[in-house]
Amino acid sequence: MLLCVSFEKEIILMKKTKALALLSGGLDSTLAVKLVLDQGLIVEAINFVTPFCLCRKGGCDASEAAQTFNIPLKVLSAGKEYLNIIRNPKFGYGRNMNPCIDCRIFMLKKAKKYAKDNGAAFIFTGEVLGQRPMSQHRKALDIIEKEAGLQGKILRPLSGKLLPATEAEKEGLVDRDKLMEVKGRSRRKQIEMIKKTNLLDYPCPSGGCLLTYKEFANKLRDLFEHKKRVSLKDVSLLKVGRHFRFGKNKIVVGRNKAENEVLLKIKPKNDYYLEVPNCGSPITILQGPKTRKAIEQAACLTAFYSDRKGKEVLVKFGQDNLHKSMIISPPSSAQVKMARIV
Repeated sequence: MLLCVSFEKEIILMKKTKALALLSGGLDSTLAVKLVLDQGLIVEAINFVTPFCLCRKGGCDASEAAQTFNIPLKVLSAGKEYLNIIRNPKFGYGRNMNPCIDCRIFMLKKAKKYAKDNGAAFIFTGEVLGQRPMSQHRKALDIIEKEAGLQGKILRPLSGKLLPATEAEKEGLVDRDKLMEVKGRSRRKQIEMIKKTNLLDYPCPSGGCLLTYKEFANKLRDLFEHKKRVSLKDVSLLKVGRHFRFGKNKIVVGRNKAENEVLLKIKPKNDYYLEVPNCGSPITILQGPKTRKAIEQAACLTAFYSDRKGKEVLVKFGQDNLHKSMIISPPSSAQVKMARIV
């Protein structure tokens, strides 16, 4: 009789246990939430918004996933502290400017504090052993846990059977037999698993990160090299237009009407903007010293990408309005290519 009562209390305790999910909204983290919910636990989710996120809708699907499962979601913005980590990662970069290990440590440290403040017994993620070359091999996972102060405390339901038992499993909060043994870069197993659920509109396999893209990484590297104090607004500008370097000057040239509007909206107050009047023209932003040479360079690029043809092109420019002008000769394609940040 006493054994039955004890067993019932354990079942009740398990059902009331709260777990904190790192929910990106991608396929793996969504499936991880499903696996933990299926064990009868209460799940709350946390999502980190960074300036470098990519996915099918131009933003993360975490809110949709949370609504599907009817679980609370806390969205946190990674601000200047995060930019400092991107600039000086302890564990280095991947192929481009992606400090995946440091990024993961940063998020898990924040998640650890949130879990403590909100009564979550453990943290779990959608990580898959061997899926990402820099941050999801066994050694990297161990480093991340140690640096975040979460050794043995992070459950990874998709690869749980391939990893050492976590504290949550040892304490009986999670049934190890119900965890998966997925590994590698293929999402075939995950897609098969989620198709068996009622999640018919399942999310994209991977949202991606701008830091892994060579062109964006080059622009970010150039920004760090030429500016000591980088803001989130500076980073946002990297996503728009064609970028050129002229000594201490940065020149950004819009590629279409939508980008022209964005450039005018986010243009810093002290920067000049340029345009070729009465034709299809990009908006060009000139940052840095407003020397005659720099203005001429910006004007040349504006003329090159405009619809105005000819040996001489009128370009208007100014800080608050286009009250100044100059006539220039458009550069050659080779000259433009040399100045572009690639």
